[in-house]
Amino acid sequence: MDRITAFGDDALGELDAVGLVEALRAGTVSSAELVEAAIARVEAVNPALNGLAYEAFDRARDRTRLHRPYGGYFDGVPSFIKDNVAVAGMPTREGTDAWEARPAAADGDFARAYLATGLVPLGKTQLSEFGFSASAEHPRLGPVRNPWNTDHTAGASSSGSAAFVAAGVVPIAHANDGGGSIRIPAACNGLVGLKPSRGRLPLDKNVRQMPVRIVHNGVVTRSVRDTAAFYREMERVVANPKLPPIGDVTAPGRQRLHIAVCTKSILRDSSPEMTELTLKTAGLLEELGHRVSVIDNPVPPRFIDDFLLYWSFLAFALVRGGRRTFGETFDRTKLDNLTLGLEAHAARNLVRLPLAIARLARTRRITSRLQSTYDVLLTPTLADVTPRIGHLDPTADYQQVIDRLVEWVAFTPLQNATGEPAISLPLGQSASGLPVGMMFSAALGEDARLLELAYELEEAKPWARIHD
Repeated sequence: MDRITAFGDDALGELDAVGLVEALRAGTVSSAELVEAAIARVEAVNPALNGLAYEAFDRARDRTRLHRPYGGYFDGVPSFIKDNVAVAGMPTREGTDAWEARPAAADGDFARAYLATGLVPLGKTQLSEFGFSASAEHPRLGPVRNPWNTDHTAGASSSGSAAFVAAGVVPIAHANDGGGSIRIPAACNGLVGLKPSRGRLPLDKNVRQMPVRIVHNGVVTRSVRDTAAFYREMERVVANPKLPPIGDVTAPGRQRLHIAVCTKSILRDSSPEMTELTLKTAGLLEELGHRVSVIDNPVPPRFIDDFLLYWSFLAFALVRGGRRTFGETFDRTKLDNLTLGLEAHAARNLVRLPLAIARLARTRRITSRLQSTYDVLLTPTLADVTPRIGHLDPTADYQQVIDRLVEWVAFTPLQNATGEPAISLPLGQSASGLPVGMMFSAALGEDARLLELAYELEEAKPWARIHD
């Protein structure tokens, strides 16, 4: 097993983002030292991990050299932004070679808020093509590899961000989630990944216009306190008055919860290993005084078909509108088989799309019934352990890839349809030594409840660190 880490005796050390803020305020490190250490780390591990989509090292150096602070709590902490949001001066490639991307003229709505927290972007990170696959395996650039074992995928679509945070390049990086793309790479790489409530964080215009807003921005981190601090700070920049505030969550909650546990996906049972690890987590919750009940999956089988059709429609819109959206250089022949297969699936089934969208928009009725009895739902983040590179090869036959995706990514899409918050925590480890994520979801707006529970579980069962 080839494990890749960047941790070392430099300005970053083993500190998380909150620890770096404390060091900056104490004067024991400077933002210039942190940026240089992060640049050295990415240069050391990127040849093995392949997580970098675009480097903006000189931009980050200039900011610290010229003492141009953005302000914000995280001012001076190095980070990365996923390569599917607009950042002024950086191209947005969306994980594909299908057009010639040019630098954005201005920050998008999300990047504007993200940078207002003070985080210093060193560039952009790789993703699967348009974020459609749960494994980033670019036909030309190669796969993004898991730092715990480079024979395995880093998950996706926020793969580069997760690989870099897990390996110690930076403590926090942007991720976003349209079907699990924060939670999946968090689970694969041993990280904390919260998909927040719909409307919690801003979206760029292109995703705000979706009929069902399944995409949510967020971050991946190595500690609960980093995730909690990020949402606290984003709330100070741009708060949604229609949602209960998260506030400053710094410790476990006192309330004992009634937690439903489900190990069966809509299609099938989770693998025996994932089922066992999920039930062990349920046992830990009982030891902590929570009430736990095992339930069957309440989601009807048609949800899979509806979500897949909607997912396919997004590919259809991108492919058919490629030149209008991306310019005259757009070339559909450079798209991978997964994207083209999704586009074809949508084209064959467009007549079914309005009803599928209507049903997806009503999905929260299912979870609302659950929430009348239970405070939180626990499932495995994924139905099986992290696969090897090639299992989800996007150049393979479309039907093979989509069947494997649907089986593996069995639990995460539900909260994208409902808009409810869900967090993946690295509470398990597979027999082969890879991290395993456990997912907790709650009612819309109850992000703080999930963070309080995450703090409690992190204290009760500290998760394995890649550099231990």
